[in-house]
Parts: sequence; structure tokens; C-alpha cells
Amino acid sequence: MPGKKYSRSYKSKKQTISRSTRAQLQFPVSHVDRFLRQGHYGQRLSSSTPVFLAGVLEYLTAKVLDLAGQEAHSNRKMRITPEHVRKVLEKNRHLYSFFEDKANPPDVKKPKKSKK
Repeated sequence: MPGKKYSRSYKSKKQTISRSTRAQLQFPVSHVDRFLRQGHYGQRLSSSTPVFLAGVLEYLTAKVLDLAGQEAHSNRKMRITPEHVRKVLEKNRHLYSFFEDKANPPDVKKPKKSKK
């Protein structure tokens, strides 16, 4: 045999399935994972942590958009506007308490002006 030809058997690669698709979520699990790791929210993260958080975020978003859609429909509008979302958050006390800004309390005392 003058020269042996190499016959490579090309296996068809398994198509990669994203973690969002595996968890049947629309929110990107990989982005949530990256943000959790970059934010140093914990020393160790389980592999299910970003999946769970993405699921919670997706549920909250769906709930707010569903209520805002009902609000827009009751106002005879076809599109959801920011005003509809704001009205929904004001009406629902659980969502309002969840989205209120606790980092900057509104009653911060201003420094007194010094007399010259």
C-alpha cells in the first residue's frame, strides 16, 4: 500500500441546549449567573441558583405585564404604557412593597445651612 489514507469518522456533534431552554424559561439563565458571580452575592453559588432566580424574575415580569394588560384593556387601550404599569404597582400593595426603593429613604434630612 503506497499510502494509507486516514478515514475520520465525523460524529455529528450534539447540539448544545441552553440552560434557559432546559428550564423552559424565556429569561437568560447565563446572564443571571454572570450577574450573580460578578456581584459577589455569595462565596459559592449552586448551579440551580441562577435558574431559580431567572424563574422568579420571569414570573414577576409576567405578573406585572398581565396586570398592566388588564389595566390597559379596562382603559380601552391596545398598548401597555408606563402609566399602566405604575397604576398596577400602586394598586397592588405586595408588588409596591417589592419594588419600592429601600436604599434611598425619602425622608433623608438635609444638612443645615451655616450662617455667615
